[in-house]
Amino acid sequence: MKFTQATLDKIEAILDEAEYVLRYERGNFQSGYCILEQKKVVVLNKFLQLEGRISTLIDLIPQLNVDPEIFSPEVRKTYNDVLERHALVQAAEGQK
Repeated sequence: MKFTQATLDKIEAILDEAEYVLRYERGNFQSGYCILEQKKVVVLNKFLQLEGRISTLIDLIPQLNVDPEIFSPEVRKTYNDVLERHALVQAAEGQK
């Protein structure tokens, strides 16, 4: 998965189809993001660069309560790619 604007757009489409609102705001987020689960709002630190935004979304999307069956085929593929990438990162961190 490349760190490009197109990749970020695809990942943001996951949140859109899952009916989450993604906002970029200023704030003191320890992890770079905040999830308001009941309101389906995800807030990312607006000062994150492109790579940070993508990495943060890859970290948080697996935490969301979403049904992949509602996604269009293209978004479902991106969702599965994100889950796979997240699992690889977690496995790599576990080996350290």
